[in-house]
Amino acid sequence: MRLLERMRKEWFMIGIVLAIAGAKLEPSVGVNGGPLKPEITVSYIAVATIFFNSGLSLKTEELTSALVHIKLHLFIQIFTLAFFPATIWLFLQLLSITPINEWLLKGLQTVGCMPPPVSSAVILTKAVGGNEGIIITPLLLLLFLGSSSSVPFTSIFSQLFMTVVVPLIIGQIVRRYIKDWLERKKPPFGAISSSVLLMIIYTTFCDTFSNPNIDLDKFSLILILFIIFSIQLSFMVLTFLFSTRNNSGFTPADTVAIIFCSTHKSLTLGIPMLKIVFAGHEHLSLISVPLLIYHPVQILLGSVLVPTIKSWMVSRQKGVKLTRPTV
Repeated sequence: MRLLERMRKEWFMIGIVLAIAGAKLEPSVGVNGGPLKPEITVSYIAVATIFFNSGLSLKTEELTSALVHIKLHLFIQIFTLAFFPATIWLFLQLLSITPINEWLLKGLQTVGCMPPPVSSAVILTKAVGGNEGIIITPLLLLLFLGSSSSVPFTSIFSQLFMTVVVPLIIGQIVRRYIKDWLERKKPPFGAISSSVLLMIIYTTFCDTFSNPNIDLDKFSLILILFIIFSIQLSFMVLTFLFSTRNNSGFTPADTVAIIFCSTHKSLTLGIPMLKIVFAGHEHLSLISVPLLIYHPVQILLGSVLVPTIKSWMVSRQKGVKLTRPTV
């Protein structure tokens, strides 16, 4: 299963490149008012499909049991939705005096506001053998992004409610009645969401390439890639150091969950939300670029570190067992 999931993620990253390339070759197909009618098919149907799919696949019973890890949950939420975006904001005050494209910098801020993904963080945590208890509550994220958008907050909230919350709830209700069938057949939820997400990415870049006034210089792109890699690695080291302090109260398995869940960001949730929050914005695709870069970087960096972290966790757990007094 892990091999299949890894292969799916690799194909998805290739799909992102192909979607952007396709938008470059023929942007007229996916622009607003074009044959695909993305103002309807993407803004409403595609986004709703992703979250209905999430509602069907979300195992509420497992999330409920995760509430036992209150301290772990609170740490990840505070780090992800408070410390992370605040630190990025401070960092961007320094970067604002550089020649880096301002819309890429705004995109970097939106990355900081995203919650961790249910997919890659949980998979990497499982690969090591840690705890996966974390519930994503994106309300603070929506408020933060809404305050920086030119779209009225009431409009953002109503569309988010209709295309995110309602489909998610309906998916959960439907899951109750077909739970046994879902467990038996195991539908390809990940592949479905990835396919719809590629369509959203394609139409987003169609708008960009159809606008001659938008230009992305390679210097800014390379710097953003380096910055994203540095930020992610630095935060992984920071969370490791903090959660392994003597008085932290976290187990080695908790540390694994903290490292991955606190530093990973959700592309599946992020792209649809940016599409809603920055609806009609001519620089939406540039704002999306840092998140599109962050996603493969977190998977590659996480995969490279899994063996090392697993080895550390096993040695720590053995050390704890050896130090326990025998009765």
